[in-house]
Amino acid sequence: MRIPPFYRLPSFQRFFAGAVIGGIVSWMIFIFMYGSMHEKQTQKILDQQTQLDKLTSTLSYLQEENKELNEENEDELTIQEVRVKILNPTKTKVELLSLHRAEETLSQDLRSLLNQNLETAHDNKELIKKIIENKTIKLNDKPFRLEVKEIYFYTTTDLTLALKYEE
Repeated sequence: MRIPPFYRLPSFQRFFAGAVIGGIVSWMIFIFMYGSMHEKQTQKILDQQTQLDKLTSTLSYLQEENKELNEENEDELTIQEVRVKILNPTKTKVELLSLHRAEETLSQDLRSLLNQNLETAHDNKELIKKIIENKTIKLNDKPFRLEVKEIYFYTTTDLTLALKYEE
């Protein structure tokens, strides 16, 4: 068995030459298209990377600024409201209206705490406690003393007091 000698025919030679030249041309077109597409994608990635870097730096700057502002605001917090709650043990048997009036009176007395810095008020908490505990109030013509149970300092300061007979 023998391979036919088509390589001598000019039509086959032109066909093979055309196929080789076509392959080379198509490979060059492929390389050109792939290269230009790859270059566009690389440029797009670089643009996105620079944008990401800018946004990251802006975010970190804004977070730092926000943290500083929060710290400044926290330092400048003031007392906006003073709430007094008097607990009435069953053995004192004081009317609710009298307790409410006493709470209002104490709230008026503690008005000096309003718009005061939280740190200052917290530092003077023992003084506030002594002032309240040394105060004698009359309810139903009987003298009572107040005992501080709890004090919470924040923009709204809560005082929880207990009523005791004066001895």
